[in-house]
Amino acid sequence: MAAYSVLAAYDSNQAAALLGEAGADRREYGDAAVIIDQTLSHLLGDSQKIVITEAGHDARAREDLLREWAADEHLWMRMQHAERNAVLLGDTVYLLAWSRSKGRPVLRTIDPGFYFPVLPDGAIDADEYPQRVHLAWEVPEDPARGRKGTLRRVTYELGPISEDGSSTRSYPWSSQPSSLTCYLTDAEWDLDQVDKTGDIDALSLSRARFQTNADGDVLNRLDLQLDFIPLVHVPNTINGAEHFGQSSLLSAAQLLDDLAAADTDSQRSSATTGSPIIGLSGARLPVDRRTGQPLPVQVEPGMVWPLGDSGQLSTVDTSAQLAELRAYVETLQERLSIVTRLPGIVLGTVSPAEVPSGYALQLSFGPLDAKVRSMRLAREVKYPLLLKMVQRLYQVGGVLPPGENPRATITFGPYLPTDLTAALDLVVRGVQADVLSLETGVRILIDAGFPIEDATLEVERIRARAVPPTPTVRSAAGSGEGSEREDAA
Repeated sequence: MAAYSVLAAYDSNQAAALLGEAGADRREYGDAAVIIDQTLSHLLGDSQKIVITEAGHDARAREDLLREWAADEHLWMRMQHAERNAVLLGDTVYLLAWSRSKGRPVLRTIDPGFYFPVLPDGAIDADEYPQRVHLAWEVPEDPARGRKGTLRRVTYELGPISEDGSSTRSYPWSSQPSSLTCYLTDAEWDLDQVDKTGDIDALSLSRARFQTNADGDVLNRLDLQLDFIPLVHVPNTINGAEHFGQSSLLSAAQLLDDLAAADTDSQRSSATTGSPIIGLSGARLPVDRRTGQPLPVQVEPGMVWPLGDSGQLSTVDTSAQLAELRAYVETLQERLSIVTRLPGIVLGTVSPAEVPSGYALQLSFGPLDAKVRSMRLAREVKYPLLLKMVQRLYQVGGVLPPGENPRATITFGPYLPTDLTAALDLVVRGVQADVLSLETGVRILIDAGFPIEDATLEVERIRARAVPPTPTVRSAAGSGEGSEREDAA
């Protein structure tokens, strides 16, 4: 939680407040937010789309259903919020539940600070799914309503249907009966009765107050009739055996501190350069009639000071120091580009006109390309899992028929500038030379940014237009034309 608070402070230009009085005049110009926003933009690409790779009418209908669900649940807007949390904080969490009133699964994004998985002892696989997950947060006291501060904990836990484990249940997505189900517990404790140094998993239920749902069910190990926990944790990075991901800001934290310090020094120097320190001697300065002391002198345009015969005026020139500080800031920005793997043209420190060639521009995107591919790889199994859960909840609600669900995933659009003409020419030549299939060619065009909604449908349209008239039609057309000529003769 402390790490999340520090990262959020950087993002909102409040990191200097962590220094106390020492950071009162520290300058922060939004460099952290630029890193997060640009990383997020390139991670998600210019579009997001739900795709089912299987062919067939049923798969297309399933794809339409999932896209309609995504629109109803504002998936793309929620994904922007959730993935920004992942890029900034290292993780994000999606939570699903079936809504009887809406007749569809509902989606919520959860702050990773509320996510407390109970990981298996000795787990060495970061992808191992926890059997128990807590979502916990504090609710502050409200003196006006006489409400004490409380701790809320929502628990999802996989367990046997019966105590002895002999009972089984058939779920619509599997032909094999299962002895597992998911239990939901929603409890609340008064903060003054909670040991804040203890484990969130070890809270005593004897002092808990259980919540109720809209149907009046007490949420104390309520059987959800599912054999999975409807929650998906998305890490920002591939982190080996670690369950949690890493923030994209973490490696640049020291640089951001140095950059803020350099910006602060630069601002101070610019103040003395724009309004230089002036020394006067032999000048007739205004005097306070009551005290007889010289009044403070303000430097203003057009001001004239009468000087005596030996009077002098001198200024302190700090422009050289200001130039050095600005050069130092530029050096730090270049280092920031290297550390975050965001080229200068992405961070706005390099103008596109300064790039010598398109090839040089493409090379500059190399580190960013590797970074985005790695981040997308960390999400490769997470979004198919989310859509699998959505389909299963639709089966629970009776909207989809029983049976195995096709694999659905979310594809992210291109994130690098592409030459559409070159991509189209490559596909045309590759398909004509029989070194590329039509399906692969359409995929290349989608990746390049062409507005193709459905790859399978697009291939069918192309093939339908490419089919020549049958010989029977040709001969019939020819004979008809000849008959007309004979009648005319």
